[in-house]
Amino acid sequence: MKKKSLSTQCPCCGLNMQVSAMSCTACGVKVEGPYQESAFNRLSAGDQQFLLDYLLSGFSIKALEDNTNLGYAAIRSRLDKLISNTKTVIRSEDQKKAILEKLRSGEITVAEAKRKLEKL
Repeated sequence: MKKKSLSTQCPCCGLNMQVSAMSCTACGVKVEGPYQESAFNRLSAGDQQFLLDYLLSGFSIKALEDNTNLGYAAIRSRLDKLISNTKTVIRSEDQKKAILEKLRSGEITVAEAKRKLEKL
C-alpha cells in the first residue's frame, strides 16, 4: 500500500496545521503535544525531493548532474527556485504569526485577520 503524503494545510480553512501527535508503528506508543516544524516540511514534495537529491550529492552540482538527467542550467534554476520557495515559506509563516498575534491582542477583528490571512 502506498503511503499518503502528509498535507500541512487545513482542509477547512487552508491555513497551515501544526503537528500535535506522533506514534510508533512498532509498539503503538503515542505522544501528543505541540511540535516545532521545520520550514522544509512546508516545501512542496518536489522541492523536498530535489533538496534530498542535492544533499545526497554532497551539495555538488556536478555530482547531481552525474546522478540525474539534468544539466547545470536546469539544476541552477531548480536551486534558485528552491531558495525562493524556502524564503517565501519562512516569510509567509512570519506574516501569519504577526496577524494572529494582532488578533490575540485585540488589535484587529476576526474578520480582518481572516481577510489578511486569505491574501497570503
